Amino acid sequence: MANFPLPLADLLGHWGSYGVYAIIGIAFGMTLESAGFGNSKLLAAQFYFKDMRVFKVMFTAIIVAMTLIFLSSSLGLLDYNLIWVPPTYLWPGIVGGLIMGVGFIVGGFCPGTSLVGLATGKIDAFVFVLGVLFGIYMFGETVSSFATFFDSSNMGRFTLPELFNASYGVVVISIVVAALVLFVLAEKVEAMVNDKPQQRLPGWLKPAAGGLVALAAVVLIIGQPSNEDRWQAIAAESEAKLEGRAVQISSGEFIKYRDDSKIKIIPLDVREERYYNQFHLRGAVHVPLDQVQAKARELQFEPANTIFVTISNDEAAATEAWKILKAESVPNIYILEGGINAWLKTYAGDSISDEQRVYNRQEDQMAYKFNAATGSRHPAAAPSPHLLDLKYEPKVILELKRAPTSGGCG
Repeated sequence: MANFPLPLADLLGHWGSYGVYAIIGIAFGMTLESAGFGNSKLLAAQFYFKDMRVFKVMFTAIIVAMTLIFLSSSLGLLDYNLIWVPPTYLWPGIVGGLIMGVGFIVGGFCPGTSLVGLATGKIDAFVFVLGVLFGIYMFGETVSSFATFFDSSNMGRFTLPELFNASYGVVVISIVVAALVLFVLAEKVEAMVNDKPQQRLPGWLKPAAGGLVALAAVVLIIGQPSNEDRWQAIAAESEAKLEGRAVQISSGEFIKYRDDSKIKIIPLDVREERYYNQFHLRGAVHVPLDQVQAKARELQFEPANTIFVTISNDEAAATEAWKILKAESVPNIYILEGGINAWLKTYAGDSISDEQRVYNRQEDQMAYKFNAATGSRHPAAAPSPHLLDLKYEPKVILELKRAPTSGGCG
């Protein structure tokens, strides 16, 4: 299975991981300074087409990182599902981009490059950073007045493959080729605006560009691993957990976490709609088995203290859903032991008569029949823990989840 991203905090400890971050930050700052990004005049020249180094340097970093990320994913070295992709808030993002663009033109810096300028003692960078801090303060004080717009048009983890309904390989090679073409055009625009002959490019650029296109072509040819591929990579370890009953939690443990204010529990009912309508646990989200994989990306955005519990009539469909979500790297996935049938047997009591019992049923079918769609209105849908004996073997262990990281232009 993929070995990356590395859990640095687990491997190196809290301060050890901070040391790695510091080294990366210093190296990044040095790179920006050596590219001239600490000079506001050079940065502002981008918007007058006199000096396109911002476009060329940053876009080179983007396409190289993109190609290596998806190549590593294709080869099974990196689990792309564990890389944080910020959710797309379309209209707030557009407005925010316009505001930042105007600030970039007027001030000559973006937030990241202003810190580079500050580190090298530039006065205009110091003034810009003060403006950034003041803007952050004002945003925090006023965001409640436009919170509805700020949280609007949430499209989730929406990327170019979803936008164009294309594979990651097609998108990667298309962006690489488009970027290289734009680099050539940028050189011509610079020469035209500055009214001087186009500079001769270093000899190593063409082989480097060809190598990048070749790597992008490999991404296209190999493709990204499917859910089945990911499952096969973790099957040995995961099957052992299933056979050892390490992930099948009892109804008592489920109820404990349901009533724990520090934990968010999301029951995922993967049964057919008719069964879900007849009876389901209060708060259960209906996700048919064939839609579980599509649901996985949405689940990645839940808080780190979230526990997901797959539910079916017995355990068959719930186990299949668990495998799909496990392969998609969704953390804290468990199965409700015995499913809805065991739940009703334990908590329904006198509310279900012997006449409602279904005999000679097939696996993962309801063991009780309902004359009406009771949904979560049935008394057994949310039994009170104060009336129950909640003795059980605890199995839930909260896994660390990939946290969101900051973004920006550098």
